[in-house]
Amino acid sequence: MSEINQHLARVDEIASTVIAKHAVETDRSGSLHPEVLPALAKSGVLGLISATSVGGAGQGMRAAALTVERLARECASTAMITCMHYSAAIVLEQLGPESVRREIASGKHLTTLAFSEAGSRSQFWAPLSTAVEKNGRIVLNARKSWVTSAHLADSYVWSSKPLAAEGASTIWLVPAKTQGLRAADRFDGLGLRGNDSCPVTAEDVSIERTQMLGADGQGLKVMLEMVLPWFNVINAGCSLGLMEAATAKTIAHITDTRFEHSGSTIAELPTIRASVARMRTRTDMTRGLLLDSLDALEKGRPDAVLRVLEVKAAANDAAGEVVDLAMRVCGGAAFRKEVGVERVFRDARAGMVMAPTADALYEFIGRAVCNMPVFG
Repeated sequence: MSEINQHLARVDEIASTVIAKHAVETDRSGSLHPEVLPALAKSGVLGLISATSVGGAGQGMRAAALTVERLARECASTAMITCMHYSAAIVLEQLGPESVRREIASGKHLTTLAFSEAGSRSQFWAPLSTAVEKNGRIVLNARKSWVTSAHLADSYVWSSKPLAAEGASTIWLVPAKTQGLRAADRFDGLGLRGNDSCPVTAEDVSIERTQMLGADGQGLKVMLEMVLPWFNVINAGCSLGLMEAATAKTIAHITDTRFEHSGSTIAELPTIRASVARMRTRTDMTRGLLLDSLDALEKGRPDAVLRVLEVKAAANDAAGEVVDLAMRVCGGAAFRKEVGVERVFRDARAGMVMAPTADALYEFIGRAVCNMPVFG
């Protein structure tokens, strides 16, 4: 068995036990169960993409995407925390200090992105937060609008306006316990209720200049070349996991539920089977695009950038379609929490509005296929 298959076998074990056990309570309470993060650390999930030289598993995007997909089948909140961890960890793996990299590799450090802001909304590439040098240190001020794992994370990969150089932004490593950082109350909303996402405010937060990740003013390069491919592909994996969950829960319901007057199951209705067939086909098409996107990136194909843009938009929209069908097929029973469909329905809505949004990605895709500058 290859290393990636061995890892996925461990993920499957914790997903079907620890993650599944606490998924309903995580959604109900809006808080990740205390057993979840230790399980992710012990199984090697948190250190998956860390280099072997610092004690990690040395795996790449394929393993990360398939890991998030498997977690999302049980709990999308856990999957999204993991997705954001990988999206930030890849920056630290390439630009961060060895001490933090070793902590991530050992599962002792959870990180996340802090890009989106109240002022620039989903246009995360245009931060309004500031970084100013004072008395040999850097002072940050910001209003970050959505930070996943806001209370749980040990560090934020943080964006601001450049310190002094030209450019759109600069990226920083900001420890979550730095004085002056304030995370708002826990998120209480529609879906992904347990991913600990909330606004984070920085008021005169003082850090060392050495906590700059990359060059001053080169934040956009980091976002587009490191973060965007990882986030888009892994986020698509989360949507795919939700589609698999919706399909499985729907099939379980229609094959187990019978009409008392005839004794036949709901699945014996041709119209029901046709809807489930559409769910299965849409899910398989999404898996095909995800795997092809990974292939394009791994082989450096000319269409790799296009696939990176397509995969999140397509997966997010497909997830919306599949969970809509799940609700229709299961009918009134879908509104009961014990069936499990309504939780997946709510969680699947998030991807479409998570920056870069599906609408923004379609604009970028349109530019690409019309031979126009994608980010011009």
